[in-house]
Amino acid sequence: MSGATIAILHYAGPPGIGGVEATIAAHIRLLADDGYAVRVVVGAGGSSDGREDLRVLPRLGSRHPEVEAVSAELRRGAVTPAFHALVETLADELQTALQGCSVALVHNVPTLHKNLAFTAALHRLHMAGRAPRLLAWAHDFAWRDPLYLPELHSGWPWDLLRTPWPDVQYVAVSQDRRAMLAALLGLPTSAIAVVTPGVDVARLAKVEPATWALVEQHRLLEADPLLLLPARITRRKNIEGALRIVAALRDAGLRPRLVVTGPPGPHNPANAAYLDELQRLRTKLDAPVLFLYESFRDDQGRPRPVSEAMIADWLSLADGLLFPSRAEGFGMPVIEAALRGVPVFCADIAPFREIAGDNAWFFDLNAPPATVAQQIASALHDDPRYRLRQHVRAHYTWQAIYRRTIKPLLDAGPAPAASATERAR
Repeated sequence: MSGATIAILHYAGPPGIGGVEATIAAHIRLLADDGYAVRVVVGAGGSSDGREDLRVLPRLGSRHPEVEAVSAELRRGAVTPAFHALVETLADELQTALQGCSVALVHNVPTLHKNLAFTAALHRLHMAGRAPRLLAWAHDFAWRDPLYLPELHSGWPWDLLRTPWPDVQYVAVSQDRRAMLAALLGLPTSAIAVVTPGVDVARLAKVEPATWALVEQHRLLEADPLLLLPARITRRKNIEGALRIVAALRDAGLRPRLVVTGPPGPHNPANAAYLDELQRLRTKLDAPVLFLYESFRDDQGRPRPVSEAMIADWLSLADGLLFPSRAEGFGMPVIEAALRGVPVFCADIAPFREIAGDNAWFFDLNAPPATVAQQIASALHDDPRYRLRQHVRAHYTWQAIYRRTIKPLLDAGPAPAASATERAR
């Protein structure tokens, strides 16, 4: 279905500040990235991505003078000619704005009373078959909020907010909200999809675009764990030891990935031969190791320098620092990892002890790789912060949410109309 036009509807859109507006901004990015044409139909807002077709219809907002006037009448329980006229106007504007759209993601309008003329107009178009297929994203429910109940009355149009619209797929933002919405609409919970908000890791961590391109290309957020070795490729760094440890982690049933940031050291011609040895060892062990020297290249295939900003990115993303050096003068990566809150797994050598005291996980350089791997696995497994981080990566990044829940909803057919039996539940 990629290539179709998807509409997003709300009272206001990004860059307005709010949870719904932030969700809309994420949906715009995700849909555009997947090849959809995105049309944003809102009462207020501006471009947040640059790829969306923005249609601002001021009467869709909650603060337009006409809307505020009829809202004041509705709070008194009066459905006046002014309200009916506004519904007519909005129905015409919406029908024009939604032409050519196959699906519309409608945020809060079917369940919230901030602009009941908008709700009534959209319902009219939907019932007449003049609207796209609707996915009703329900963040808030007027009929379940004690603050709003005094503003609501029985009958039309208020009952539109607590009556299931036929052939509409309702979407709640959490299991708790799904149960609440099911009770409100008289639907089984199975009829309501759950699509949580998510986090954009690259934006939250302020990751450089070049770093994020590597993360996505190699699917590094799926690592369990993602380990970092920020060092030049020289023998004293004992990178072969890191390869064996990572291979042992994989053999123990984990999904590790190791990122080695540096190029071969420039001052010893033997370092190029050392890289060849490491590449052969990686192949032999089938070790999940990424050398940036290989993968981070320009258009002519030449290695690109890894900046300090990119090193900071990897420290933000890493689950642990793996530093098996046989000899060091000091050990700056240990300090940098510590300031980022990244667990340090390092060789038991004097410079590292001097820096970290007893606050790192040290391993004997002569210990079997499986022993070190078990030490790393146990340390991470016992850390609730790591377990939560893995859970969030798997379930609450926008990319994971889109693949798992949003895309299937776009590809699905119309939601089945609720039967009388279901409405009675």
